[in-house]
Amino acid sequence: MPNPIMRPLLRWAEGLRFPRLALITAALFVADLLIPDFIPFVDEILLGLGTLLLANLKQRANGDG
Repeated sequence: MPNPIMRPLLRWAEGLRFPRLALITAALFVADLLIPDFIPFVDEILLGLGTLLLANLKQRANGDG
């Protein structure tokens, strides 16, 4: 069963453009390093945001967006 927190968060993040998405991902990663497990399922959220970030980079390299 998918996490009910991640689905709406990742759906919202899909609409973000590269600079803002990269900033949010980096800030969440640094916060997770400083304070481990301060948000439940933060590791899974970071994996989803990282996937979206890489997909955005691929689209930009191909000239699709």
